[in-house]
Amino acid sequence: MDQDRIRAYLHSLSRDHEGQLLGMRAFAERERIPIIRRETESLLRTMVTAIDPDCILEIGTAIGYSAIVMAECCDAKVTTIENYEKRIPLARENFERAGLTDRIKLLEGDAGRLLSELSGEYGFIFLDAAKGQYLNWLPDILRLMPKGGMLFADNVLQDLTVMESRFTVERRERTTHKRMRAFLHAIMHDERLESTIIPAGDGVSISVRK
Repeated sequence: MDQDRIRAYLHSLSRDHEGQLLGMRAFAERERIPIIRRETESLLRTMVTAIDPDCILEIGTAIGYSAIVMAECCDAKVTTIENYEKRIPLARENFERAGLTDRIKLLEGDAGRLLSELSGEYGFIFLDAAKGQYLNWLPDILRLMPKGGMLFADNVLQDLTVMESRFTVERRERTTHKRMRAFLHAIMHDERLESTIIPAGDGVSISVRK
């Protein structure tokens, strides 16, 4: 089956987003800043709308694209974490332009440290940052997830390399490869979660807290 044809067809069915988000996607593509792929965005919008959470936690802000997408889907307060200093001013500017500074709170710094300091419950958690750290962050993520809460993790198939032997992966990518496989095994076998892996975009895992 031709995956490119399928992707093109699905894109043709998607609603075209105008204005700020359209400009942000064009900017990200031009500057090679990683943001969620279009098919992943559609799935993310559907899941956020279905859960309709009071609070959302995002790990990996980049320029703020996905935080704005999620804020558009519900009335939740969004807390987003970013450690890359050069992108933080862009994200703040985008939140201001979107009129969402009262609903989106950006935390600057190391995600591991900030997650350990967070408390409360987040009905929806979007994980889209350093792929090799997903497993390390999982205990705090589970601590912050209430019953019925959803964890939506992006890029879990790593351009399909995650299913290959570690010896076929470039040496500099092997640690991330090993850790991502361990993360997927962890969420699929954790009795507190009901999880699935969907080959949308670069692979998405969705886990619901029982």
